[in-house]
Amino acid sequence: MSLRAMPHMTDFRPGDANETVACWKLAMERQKPCFFALSRQDLPILDPDKYPSLTGPAKGAYVLVDAKDPRVQIVATGSEVSLAMKAAEKLNAEGMATRVISMPSWEIFDEQDEAYQKQVFPDDLPTVAVEAGATLGWYRWARAGCIIGIDRFGASAPGPKVLEEYGFTPENVIAHAKKCAKAAK
Repeated sequence: MSLRAMPHMTDFRPGDANETVACWKLAMERQKPCFFALSRQDLPILDPDKYPSLTGPAKGAYVLVDAKDPRVQIVATGSEVSLAMKAAEKLNAEGMATRVISMPSWEIFDEQDEAYQKQVFPDDLPTVAVEAGATLGWYRWARAGCIIGIDRFGASAPGPKVLEEYGFTPENVIAHAKKCAKAAK
């Protein structure tokens, strides 16, 4: 978050290897400093044949998984994109239409016109934000109670244990999505 707060700095937090390649190409084209926040975890690689929207990093954020008449959407960056997809898959299977937004670059998304930003984040669609980092800044796209993040100093334990302790599980994302969709009615 501290790097995102720096003026004229382009952030990249890609969700898989394909987004990393797309973001690297974007970084090479930009005329300003860039940083990459990459995951240490083994992440699933999103299949571009199944998710043709993987070209979306060029606009900073994009609809990775769409749904007909969605009741909620989950936005995530980095390793949390795969978590958002797992939660959305379960919600969709339960009959709660859910979109997933991948947001590899806040800076590039901010550069888009308002029409595109409203297409990604419609005013009438509740949004759950998921990032294993500070919640600061996410209030632009998700309201209080709909953000899963970490606003305290970290913990020391094996990665999966720490993620579970902080609520980075499909079950917790699903619970937030249901709560936020219900509150929006």
